[in-house]
Amino acid sequence: RIDSQKLVYYRDLVLEMISRDLKLRYKGSLLGVIWSLLLPLTQLLVFTFLFRRVIQLDIPNYPIFVFIGVLAWNWFQTSLVAASGSITDNRDLIKRPGFPTLLLPVITVATNLIQFLLALPVLLVFLYLSGGQLTLSFLLLPLILLVQFLFTVSLGYLTATFQVSFRDTQHLLGVVLLLLFYLTPVFYDAGFVPTRFLPVYRLNPMMHIIGAYRSILSKGEPPDFAAIGIVFAASALLLWIGLAVFRRASDTFVEEL
Repeated sequence: RIDSQKLVYYRDLVLEMISRDLKLRYKGSLLGVIWSLLLPLTQLLVFTFLFRRVIQLDIPNYPIFVFIGVLAWNWFQTSLVAASGSITDNRDLIKRPGFPTLLLPVITVATNLIQFLLALPVLLVFLYLSGGQLTLSFLLLPLILLVQFLFTVSLGYLTATFQVSFRDTQHLLGVVLLLLFYLTPVFYDAGFVPTRFLPVYRLNPMMHIIGAYRSILSKGEPPDFAAIGIVFAASALLLWIGLAVFRRASDTFVEEL
């Protein structure tokens, strides 16, 4: 039987900690939440200059194309790096008896989801100015957000667990994410990938997730449901594994910290 009072407590705790994280992130900042837009906008300008003026890519409406990829990737990368340190960076909370440590990776990913959602209106303005328009496919956007959320949280549980015992995990993760960034069609189209490499590219869930965002927002079409279904199923399995590993290791977190 599900304890409704405990669920309400967990919900309130998650909301309170997300609010706390956002306030701490921009405490004393003159621009505040605008900083969450400056990085993707800067990347947009750099990629647009490079691949429109220097090395020309034949991609229609390239600014929208790359902005979608950058926003989705930044949410994934920032969340995963932060989630990997969600236990080691919250020693005081971990040492409190009864504190639900299981929520910390979720809170981290959810906080960065809000950053993504805050930047979404800017993307929609760009889309409008470029002559694009939203279709009914836009209603499928929450589904893709859910899939990316599950995928990121599942990896977050694993990296957070490893970081407690192996403090080089976060540094190694930074290197892996840098390599993966260039192996993910963020600033280029998957159609440019040589056929012989496509089977390997298709193993990357972020390729399908970013492709789904582009189908919905840029093309006004439904995403590839088969690909997203596979990513969802794989994320659910990975989440089950991540939770099992995290729960088994959580008894030793206080000792390790």
